[in-house]
Amino acid sequence: MPTVRHGTLPDAGLLRTVLLPIEHARGLPNACYTDPAWHTFERDALLAQGWFCIGFADDLPRPGAVLPVDCMGWPLLITRGNDSVLRVFHNVCSHRGLRLVNAPGTTQGLIRCPYHSWTYNLQGQLKATPHVGGVDQHADPRFDCAQHGLRGVRSAEWMGLLFVNLSGTAQDFASEVAPLEARWQALLGSDGLARLRHCPDEGSLEFEVGCNWKLAVENYCEAYHLPWVHPALNAYSRLEDHYPLTLAGRYAGQGSHAYNLSVVEGTSLPVFPAWPASQLRTAEYVAMFPNVLLGIQADHAFVMVLDPLASARTRERLRLYFVGEESLDSRYAPSRRAVYEAWRQVFMEDVAVVEGMQAGRASPGFDGGAFSPVMDGPTHYFHCWVAREMLPAMRQTHGETS
Repeated sequence: MPTVRHGTLPDAGLLRTVLLPIEHARGLPNACYTDPAWHTFERDALLAQGWFCIGFADDLPRPGAVLPVDCMGWPLLITRGNDSVLRVFHNVCSHRGLRLVNAPGTTQGLIRCPYHSWTYNLQGQLKATPHVGGVDQHADPRFDCAQHGLRGVRSAEWMGLLFVNLSGTAQDFASEVAPLEARWQALLGSDGLARLRHCPDEGSLEFEVGCNWKLAVENYCEAYHLPWVHPALNAYSRLEDHYPLTLAGRYAGQGSHAYNLSVVEGTSLPVFPAWPASQLRTAEYVAMFPNVLLGIQADHAFVMVLDPLASARTRERLRLYFVGEESLDSRYAPSRRAVYEAWRQVFMEDVAVVEGMQAGRASPGFDGGAFSPVMDGPTHYFHCWVAREMLPAMRQTHGETS
């Protein structure tokens, strides 16, 4: 069995075994979950290259809001300008690199660096440079403010989420999300996502788990564990009612033909107007690689954002969404609460298994594991996505030419 020393990267050959047909494939090696060196390498070679979710648009509800974000060790800053547009910048002053904003808040439209008082507007433009040309000389012909604004980060907003592409090289976000939108249009209609409404009182959950972010994705992709880990969920959405799904390179998950929470919980909520009456019990749960977990049902949707805090630590942030303004009425509060409690239980039940898998990755008796050819297709699909995305960087690191 190959071994990996702490602080070293696994050989690219180990990742190639992931790409074998599922009946012969190995999973990602242990170092991909446990090694801090891999965690940093993965950040740069994988997560920064594509679209990565950094939070929710409603975290900045009003113009003037600013929100600092630690994005895998990189300090970023989200602003909502007076035009209500969300923008993302590197959270550092262009003068001497001081982190500009340390806490969420609301401004009057300007961000001032506490070091030398250089000041930026919420569009990132440098607007004031006190004494830059000498005492009481606040301008200098040799210094062009237009060249020294905040460094922007490519961003996109979708389904109440804010995504960034740190490398600036990913394809257009609309193209990335188009396959999923096309799949779901048959259920939601062309305006379904626009109907979603978040209710903070019955719709937010945040917690940390002691596992690598990839284990949370893998666990979400499959229904194989339902009878043993989620007996209550399995009672109304059974293992045998589920089907696997993979889609367009960066999506994998599961669906159910028998989602029936309303019978168990007594819920009664507005449904998407376009949702086919013959499919009211259909539900789909899709991992949008790398770090977003999505769920849709006829009467609600949810989003889980995974924040990779460290090689063995992940923050999970959940938002529940209901259908239309009517769904936020007080008469639906018991139903919203029932949905919230049901999903809270499911996600809490997952904590022990993902943390147990993380603990198992320390074992020299395991280094990737095997897949069920029938039950683990979406999980293997995710492993293949990671391996394919990482192999070019691995080959370069190891000096390989092919």
